[in-house]
Amino acid sequence: MIPATTTGLGKLAAGPGHLGLREQTVRSPDAGEVTLHVIAAGICGTDLHIADDEFPCNPPVTMGHEVTGEVAAVGDGVQPDWIGARVAVETYFYTCGRCVHCRNGRPNLCNERKSIGSYVDGGFAEWLTLPARNLHRVPDHVGRHAGALAEPLACVTQILSDPPLINSGDRVLVVGPGTMGILTAQTARAAGADVTLVGLARDGARLDVADGLGITTKVIDDGNVAGDFDAVCECSGAEGGAQLALASVRKGGRYIQVGIFGRPITIDLDQVLYKELAYTSGNASTPASWERAMQLLESGAIKLDPLVTEVVPLVEWERALAATRAGEGVKLVLDPRTG
Repeated sequence: MIPATTTGLGKLAAGPGHLGLREQTVRSPDAGEVTLHVIAAGICGTDLHIADDEFPCNPPVTMGHEVTGEVAAVGDGVQPDWIGARVAVETYFYTCGRCVHCRNGRPNLCNERKSIGSYVDGGFAEWLTLPARNLHRVPDHVGRHAGALAEPLACVTQILSDPPLINSGDRVLVVGPGTMGILTAQTARAAGADVTLVGLARDGARLDVADGLGITTKVIDDGNVAGDFDAVCECSGAEGGAQLALASVRKGGRYIQVGIFGRPITIDLDQVLYKELAYTSGNASTPASWERAMQLLESGAIKLDPLVTEVVPLVEWERALAATRAGEGVKLVLDPRTG
């Protein structure tokens, strides 16, 4: 039975902070919608930016956009065989469908886009209602809670694969061994690249996870990486990481921004000119990048389970967000069914 209300973790008011638990209504699915029984929702760097008032949102709103769950109810027009399916979900609750971006398969750039977790209630709650078009079945071999990481993987494939930026045989440097860094390293390797993932001495536990996945890793202690790389992927979201990436890419190479800085930073953009770099990035995900991400999961080329450091009850959200902010582990996920 789906209850009338559920407890959610949300941004309760504008400004830095103002996070807390609140009781919210569980909305029955309208036509074309489903209601999920949430299994897990990953804590993302974007959630920290929302907490710090560095990312746009519309409070009060329940956070959480990296979501996996089981379909509990469907609205009119939705195939009943979705009931009971274990799914990961796209984040866009609403896009206009009319603008040039929507028509070109880029709803991530729609000016009217409203996403779960920032403008519409998201997955830091036990129940979530959203459009059925957002659903993707999670492969059986992906762990129960790890399905939440399909969403950041889709963001990585949007950046690296649409259009393809990594070629077979490329030497690729990935800066920052967090979730996005390890997913980027795996995705680049799946494209046939020779990948090196770097981090700081304090990132030892994260680098160990990458080592376990067969990725070449290195600790940066002097700010320099020997050799020129065909492509660099900045995944740390730190000014120093961007400077390191620009210094490490070869002339005529590619600088790819994956991480979000959350604030203006200072880097030497003249290096883009002097080295004749292609400087590119991507924003969130698209339907095409989701298809590519799910194909990589189905094939086994990408492993999500080793990235889940801890599954945390919703009531322990303060500890979980603090651990994420401190860089402890790779990915902490909230399980709203426990605690």
